[in-house]
Amino acid sequence: MASEIIKQIADYLVAAEVEKREVFKVTKTIKPDLTVEEAYQAQEILVQKKLDEGHRIVGPKMGLTSKAKWDQMGVSEPIYGYVFDYMLIDNGGVLPFSDLIHPKVEAEIAFLIGEDIEGPGITGAQVLAKTEYVLPALEIIDSRYENFNFTHMDVIADNASTSRVVFGNTLRKPSEFDLELVGATLSINGQIKELGAGAAVLGHPANAIAVLANMLARKGEKIKKGEIILSGALTSAVLLRVGDFISGKFDGLGEVTFSVGE
Repeated sequence: MASEIIKQIADYLVAAEVEKREVFKVTKTIKPDLTVEEAYQAQEILVQKKLDEGHRIVGPKMGLTSKAKWDQMGVSEPIYGYVFDYMLIDNGGVLPFSDLIHPKVEAEIAFLIGEDIEGPGITGAQVLAKTEYVLPALEIIDSRYENFNFTHMDVIADNASTSRVVFGNTLRKPSEFDLELVGATLSINGQIKELGAGAAVLGHPANAIAVLANMLARKGEKIKKGEIILSGALTSAVLLRVGDFISGKFDGLGEVTFSVGE
């Protein structure tokens, strides 16, 4: 059972999201010696609070899927969080800026899972065999922490900065192309800001899903059929402003767009 201080961390972060205000990182204000295990315990409480409110999980999402990020954060594996139904924005829709704190956008490839995937020992090839479709996505991350200033443990507790997601309308079988070679451009107001490719995600996006399955297996959990999972960023994240029009173009997967309203 989680301790009172872990419950306090979850309450602190839920309040920051609901009240749309940035806060100091947990490791500065509440528990400087927060461990990875405790951070995931806080995340679990946060997730359960949302479920209790009637929200539905769309699927997990992966974060820190770049080896360069590992070096920067001093970690040796990715992290995960959860996307909820209230976070979805239609392709071509509007993101109300006032709903968030300091949002950033990045381009990702999402996996629609066709069969349960249960670790340990799952490989990228096994993930591809159990994936029904892949589709393009733009993830809007919005850390609840001041100036996106956090440690590895802080961001885990904060549900991996998960905020909003725009899924594209193109569904493709993963066998139709090499996902590691899929390129993406991220443009703001018609100007390309970032470029990336599937290989930026642990060499192949399916590898990130495999890591997720193996991480969940430590807790006796699994990836479930029907979940849509964000595999990790192909591009760096770009800060958003009111009035921006965002376009993500993906080789073979089409375009995903949204605009930022008041």
